[in-house]
Amino acid sequence: MIEGVLFSIPCITALCYQEKEGFMYLGVGGFCIIIGLLMRRKKPKNDVFYLKEGCVTTSLSWIFLSFFGCIPFVLTGEIPFFINALFETVSGFTTTGASILSDVESLSHCSIMWRSFTHWIGGMGVLVFLLAIVPMSGGSHINLMRAESPGPSVGKLVPKVKQTAQILYLIYFALTFMLFILLLFEGMSVFEALNTSVATAGTGGFGIKNDSLISYSPYIQWVVTIFMLLFGVNFNAYYLIIFRQFSKAFKMEEVRYYFIIIGTSILIIFLNILHMFSSWADALRHSAFQVATIITTCGFSTCDFDLWPETSKTILVLLMFVGACAGSTGGGMKVSRFVIMFKTVMKELRGYIHPKSIQKINMDEKPIPHEVVRSVNVYLITFIVVFVSSVFLISFDGNDLTTNFTAIAATINNIGPGLSKVGPTCNFGFFSPLSKIVMIIDMLAGRLELFPLLILFHPSIWRDGK
Repeated sequence: MIEGVLFSIPCITALCYQEKEGFMYLGVGGFCIIIGLLMRRKKPKNDVFYLKEGCVTTSLSWIFLSFFGCIPFVLTGEIPFFINALFETVSGFTTTGASILSDVESLSHCSIMWRSFTHWIGGMGVLVFLLAIVPMSGGSHINLMRAESPGPSVGKLVPKVKQTAQILYLIYFALTFMLFILLLFEGMSVFEALNTSVATAGTGGFGIKNDSLISYSPYIQWVVTIFMLLFGVNFNAYYLIIFRQFSKAFKMEEVRYYFIIIGTSILIIFLNILHMFSSWADALRHSAFQVATIITTCGFSTCDFDLWPETSKTILVLLMFVGACAGSTGGGMKVSRFVIMFKTVMKELRGYIHPKSIQKINMDEKPIPHEVVRSVNVYLITFIVVFVSSVFLISFDGNDLTTNFTAIAATINNIGPGLSKVGPTCNFGFFSPLSKIVMIIDMLAGRLELFPLLILFHPSIWRDGK
């Protein structure tokens, strides 16, 4: 039902530009609402969400959201092949930004708007949105948020889950609106500014021009760079700042390491590509933009970084896996997981030196529960298995290893562009239908932190009473 209502955005856009494609969005939106009303007639015996129910509900919601979201692309004939339309829509909702389109500008305004708006919907999460606006009975609704929100652990900002979801969306909306206003100052049209704002907010990266942001002014590129980095910050930090708990905000280790990684990467790449640009200002702008767009998994581009030296490309590939902070709209494995893994290694080394000592891992001056450390280790192992399996499956297409490796890295980490044939000036349209299905699964798995999607493949989850 929520998706049916959200289809009003492309419908309004079609009305403004007098495009007949809007009727397709109106029809599919009405169909979604009718199905939702019919499904509401069957009430469950137990409406309490435990972790299992939270994971299954979240995964199925994202699958059906993507399925119905792609139908207008097929009906309008703008992306006639269903697998391509599904790939584009999943890429939008999961804020990946990988596209099969070679000519984005040929789409109608309403389709471009829907394509970009899927980033904003998926950035914070549609079920977090549900928790924010719909009164729900029963308990344990934190499991819905936990199944959808990124990071090794998810907690509540305030005692009630509904209020936590509302605070997150208020921060999300405020940052999006600020970016929208700043883009208008440079002379962007309302349509361009709105599309760029929602794509940046969701750290998705769908551009409305074939060259992404290359043709826009340095001012716009710098503004987008700054806001990509802001949307990659753990939203808990903004909550602490709003309520003037500045010391707690600035003590968040993950945020500190996030900006240290960014600053170091920008400096190395800047020095590495300085000879390729006419001025140091251009080199700094492009290095900062590409570091920001990759580590936050946004996926915009201001130049073809596939032409950069190997050192710079290596750093960007490594940043694909690091990703943004937990509790942000960014993807990747998250900075917090790497911090925990590093501290775990240091703990083991100290254990070898002082076998009888009691070692603890602390983060933000608090001990990290063993369960969180264990989940990080299991996540890493599962990530490697899924990643290697995906690279192997798409290798049958006959593309080079760089293309295959970075294509999977770009999709499972929800980034968008890779290197070689999937570089920032290319697209994913040449892959076979099987490879696209593999990458669709990877995009959903990456956005949902692997386990909420993988649990669907466990036989016992479908047995009653188990």
